[in-house]
Formats: sequence, structure tokens, C-alpha cells
Amino acid sequence: MGGWESPVEGMGVKDQRGTVCMKKAIVSGANGFVGSALVKELIRHGCQVTALYRKGSRHRLADDAGLLLLPFDYAAGDQLTDVINKDDYDAFFHFAWAGSSGEERADVGLQLKNVLWTVDSLRAAKQLGCKRFVPAGSIMEHETAAAAYRQGNQPAPGYIYGGAKLAAHVMCMSVAAQIGMDLVCPQITNAYGPGELSPRLVNTTIRKCLAGEPPQFSAGTQNYDFVYIDDVARAFRLIAEHGKPFYTYIIGSSSAMPLKEFLLEMKSAIAPSLDFLFGDVPFTGVDLPLERFSTEQTEKDTGFRASISFAEGTKRTMEWLEAMEETV
Repeated sequence: MGGWESPVEGMGVKDQRGTVCMKKAIVSGANGFVGSALVKELIRHGCQVTALYRKGSRHRLADDAGLLLLPFDYAAGDQLTDVINKDDYDAFFHFAWAGSSGEERADVGLQLKNVLWTVDSLRAAKQLGCKRFVPAGSIMEHETAAAAYRQGNQPAPGYIYGGAKLAAHVMCMSVAAQIGMDLVCPQITNAYGPGELSPRLVNTTIRKCLAGEPPQFSAGTQNYDFVYIDDVARAFRLIAEHGKPFYTYIIGSSSAMPLKEFLLEMKSAIAPSLDFLFGDVPFTGVDLPLERFSTEQTEKDTGFRASISFAEGTKRTMEWLEAMEETV
């Protein structure tokens, strides 16, 4: 079993808000986009991190004295209690989720396994001595619920992923209550920034801009939100430290608006001379009301507020993508 002797004894210390500042944490999916950003955020704030990573994908995680790297494979049947030492952990952050982008979002079998692995991680966190379980939720949970209960609606395959996220949320709430585990549920709107490798909207659009190709979109009237990766990581830390048990917290920019307005902000920042074509792609999703993106509860309880504007964030992302292409 992995582990170390901590130079800091006992639980985290109290901060000025009267809540615990984390000293020890476990992060699953630590090699992923958000997971790796959180690991860096925690280490910067003096937290010792046990990071579970999938073999062959450690490239995001640099060695650090406060970091214990452990290979782990949910699909292979690995057991958390076999590879992690029991200790006084302040939180277990669960980011491990297969098929979060691309065609695998519609893989029913895989998404159901994700639900089970999440609940299994919650139970293991209790056995390992974790004080709080923090799963990575998504705004898709709200959109999925709206799509599922709209009369006559035929949800697109991507809602299979959203349904799994929603199922994991509900099951974790119930199981945590049964076993006496503290649970807090952050939900990300749409994270973006350097380090994102999947073909999601921001990356795809920037790549087209770099190639001089006019990107195509829906009419862009649907409400949307984006939040920069560094802000996302900071939000997870603050929610874990200050969030109320069994509360759900939206992680967003605090400035949700129609998608077209975000895209025009991006155009102005990185490709002012390029045409952005609206209305060429059909919109088949659900348009959530703006209040669903509200970060009021998050700001009130944790003090979090996003600091990076979409214009600045897309500039930084474009610079990172350009640097990546130069090294290929």
C-alpha cells in the first residue's frame, strides 16, 4: 500500500472563516484536465495530495514533495482500500470518469460503470478516513433533467452522459446519508483553458481560428457559461473547505448569457477579422434559464468568484494551443 509519514500532524487548521483548510486530500482522475489543475492548486496551498492516475497518462503531473502518485484502474477492478493507506484525509475529490467527451458520452454501459465507480469511491472514502467526499458534477445534470421530463422530447445521445452524472449525484446523496459521510457537490458549467485536449467548443473554435477557417455555430440564443480552468480548481478547493454538507454549488463565471455573446467576445479577443457563422448548425439541446447558472450560493458560502474573463481566458488558451502545435 502507498503512503508517507506526514510532517504535519492532525487535521487541517481553522481559517478566518471558521472552516478547515485542507492538509491532506485524495484526488482520483488526477491526470485529467480538471483533476490535474486541482492537484496543483492544493499543493500550492500546502496540502499533501494522494493522486490516483491512469497508467500512461501521468504527463500532467510533475513530481513534488507534497504529491504521492499512485496508478489506479477502476476498469481493471482495482480497489481503493488496497492501494491507499487509511489516514485523516480532509477530502476525497472524485474526477475519474471515462467517456466525458466524444462518442463515449453515449455509451450506456460505460456511463453506468462510471456511476457505480463513483458510489464505490464514496464508500471507500469513508473506509479510508476521509472527512468529506467531493464528486465532480456538471451543469448537464440540470439540462438532462429538463430534457427527460419535457413532454414529447427525444433527448440526444449525449444526454446519456448527463443522465449518468445525475444518477451519480442522486445515489451519492442517498448513500452518503446512509453511511454518515459528509458530501458536497460542485457542478461545473463549462471548463476550458490550457491543458484541455478534448474537441469541445472552445478548443475546436480556437483551432479553426488558428487555421483561418470561419467557425460555424447554432444561432447561439441558448444560455451558456464558461469558466477558466484555474478558477475551476480554486472553486473546488474553496467548496471543499467552506461548502455546507449536502449542498450543491455551481462553478461558473457569474456572468452567464446567451452563447452568441460569449462567442462574439472570443472573436473580438482572438480573431477580430474572421467571420463567425451563426445559424448554420441546428441546436438540439435544452435552453436552461439563466438562474440555473447562478453562482450566488457558491459565492455566499465559499467566497469564490471567477477572476479570469472569457476574453482573457481564450487568449491564454490560444497561446497554449499555438505552443502545442509548434512542438508537434
